[in-house]
Amino acid sequence: MTDNARARKLADRIQVVVAETLDRRIKDPRLGFVTITDARVTGDLREATVFYTVYGDDEERAASAAALESAKGVLRTEVGRQTGVRFTPSLAFVPDALPDNARTIEDLLDKARAKDAEVRQVSTGASYAGDADPYRKPEDEDEDDETGTGTDGSSEKNEGPASA
Repeated sequence: MTDNARARKLADRIQVVVAETLDRRIKDPRLGFVTITDARVTGDLREATVFYTVYGDDEERAASAAALESAKGVLRTEVGRQTGVRFTPSLAFVPDALPDNARTIEDLLDKARAKDAEVRQVSTGASYAGDADPYRKPEDEDEDDETGTGTDGSSEKNEGPASA
């Protein structure tokens, strides 16, 4: 087993090598606008998973996936040559779900903005159900003491000196 730092470094190097090789050496017409987004290597450095995105529709994505599968041998050879590791990891190409997740989040945010605008529009001319400020203030308590209400809610009248 190797440490995670070495696996991370190898994964970063594989990502760069695959991206450069796709750009410079692979001339497959099926290969669309492919972006290598990430690469991950197992702890034993035997298998590498390369994540990619394709700009375009589903047909272009399928064609690019087929082109990547057919170029896998050339890409693995180039990775082995440029990394210099004892055992060249096998490559697996996986479409990255990041753009789909981002699109879903954007749709949810748009729905939330629309609901906020709707609530804002409804509440524009609305008024409070009670007073504008329903909380008691200290001056309100002073007024209650002057009227003679006690803490138990009973009313006491100050009539002055008691007459006999």
